Amino acid sequence: MVGLRNGWEGIMNIDRSKALEDQQYCQVLDEGNVQKIARTGGTFLHTSRIKPSEVAKKNVPEFLLENYSEDVNDLTDEIIKNLEYLGIEYLVPIGGDDTLSYGLRLHKEGIHCIGIPKTMDNDVPGTDYCIGFSTCVTRTIEFTHQLRTCAGSHERLMVIEVMGRYAGYTALVPAMAGASDRCVIPEHKFDIERLTELLMKDRRDNDSNYSVVLVSEGAMFEGGEMTFSNQDTDAYGHKKLGGIGDLVCAELQKRAPKYSNGESISTINQRMSYMTRSGHPDAIDSIVPMVYGNLAIDLIMDGKSGRMVCLKDGKYDHVPFEVVTEYEKKIDVERFYDTERYRPHYHNCMGMTQFIMTSG
Repeated sequence: MVGLRNGWEGIMNIDRSKALEDQQYCQVLDEGNVQKIARTGGTFLHTSRIKPSEVAKKNVPEFLLENYSEDVNDLTDEIIKNLEYLGIEYLVPIGGDDTLSYGLRLHKEGIHCIGIPKTMDNDVPGTDYCIGFSTCVTRTIEFTHQLRTCAGSHERLMVIEVMGRYAGYTALVPAMAGASDRCVIPEHKFDIERLTELLMKDRRDNDSNYSVVLVSEGAMFEGGEMTFSNQDTDAYGHKKLGGIGDLVCAELQKRAPKYSNGESISTINQRMSYMTRSGHPDAIDSIVPMVYGNLAIDLIMDGKSGRMVCLKDGKYDHVPFEVVTEYEKKIDVERFYDTERYRPHYHNCMGMTQFIMTSG
């Protein structure tokens, strides 16, 4: 078994003119170097944001520039040749919908692939659960409760910006667990005046005179669009999100006196950012990856290909790889989000899976 370092970038940088033992982007996996993975955070093979079918000239390996000198280049042929050179019979891509969509491309090109969903946003279609989601929710709840001391001491409105570009699971599930009074998510544009009114009511109803709102990084004001930290895009065309929490904070600061007899209310914003995706995995994220990995091995041993392992209705299963590009997985707003009160619905839970609204 071979581990390919730095994701698609690593496979792209395999130099077939060198001997296998001289390749810096592949690593033989054995019991000695994998035994601690289950209790260690992060990915020990490391990762990247490269899409081999659309590689900017500046990212093309130097030894390939003679044949790939366009502004944007498709290096899929090189990826396939490199996998053949390494003797890879099965490829197991692990990641979100971007990573897995390119894995699907390779599957269609004839490469045997088994996909494993891994993204803290939990937005890969076809599965209820993606590796990293539970740890993200756990961290969000923990850090939010810790920040309450700051909010309560100064009787503030607390804005906490969390991950979530297109899907608001990382805000809505912690809110359901009691982490915040309100939450705003990408799936429903919010009225800042209504949010201010609700948070000020929550503050009045709280003996410590404070309230908390979780804001998905992809959340949008009514009549507005997503907020980006800059206009640069990654290999998959995504601009870097960031700043919606600051904007919400500023608007709350401006509007709050209307609901407090003219009194100015201290309002602060905290971005969770990478705090929720760092450190050791929680219990669920220690169990699920182990099972997903073994499911992938079972499928390989059975000679199956073009599948993605998953959790469906609380049971481990596998689905066709094609599902990752068939639709966008988002929160069912009508069922699970109260658009008037900006918080989860707490009914309709009977018979639902563990994380309630995350069905793939």
